[in-house]
Amino acid sequence: MSTPERLIESTRELLWERGYVGTSPKAIQQHAGAGQGSMYHHFDGKPDLALAAIKRTAEEMRATAEAVLGGDGTAYERIESYLLRERDVLKGCPVGRLTMDPDVIASDELRAPVTETLDWLRDRLTGIVEEGCSQGEFGVALDPRETASAVVATVQGGYVLARSSGSPAAFDAAVRGLLALLAAARTTPPTARPRTTTTQ
Repeated sequence: MSTPERLIESTRELLWERGYVGTSPKAIQQHAGAGQGSMYHHFDGKPDLALAAIKRTAEEMRATAEAVLGGDGTAYERIESYLLRERDVLKGCPVGRLTMDPDVIASDELRAPVTETLDWLRDRLTGIVEEGCSQGEFGVALDPRETASAVVATVQGGYVLARSSGSPAAFDAAVRGLLALLAAARTTPPTARPRTTTTQ
């Protein structure tokens, strides 16, 4: 891995664990095994490096979500697969946690990839629900945009509940509750599928 890559990956990990303020240039350099000269040769400073790291994290989150949402199955099944995919729940969402970082939120540049990613996810889910409604899978009373927002809110809120309780059980309960509501909105009977664990 090249020095710029090591610096970006180290910054990603530290931002997830410590937040922006707790991620000092010295900590990044030590984590990446890079000197100060190397860091400032490739990046203008901490904000520039943090932006590269946040963009990388946002791109990874989109790719992970799309791998599930763009798969086979009905609208419900694809949403179900997204909600039940394996996650490190107690560590939290690497993108969602940035919304609670005041320094990130205060910066238009650092906040932009976070906002864009969550907007993309909501739009992607809206399209899937719309697809389900148009194909008669969901009842017409189901609002696609509001349903998509509920899915995103359940996942992000589930992380918070799990971290506050120190157990993934709260996340699992939130997901089960939302899936029960979505299942009740279906006009076609669900297909029998093996259920998988939601967390590590």
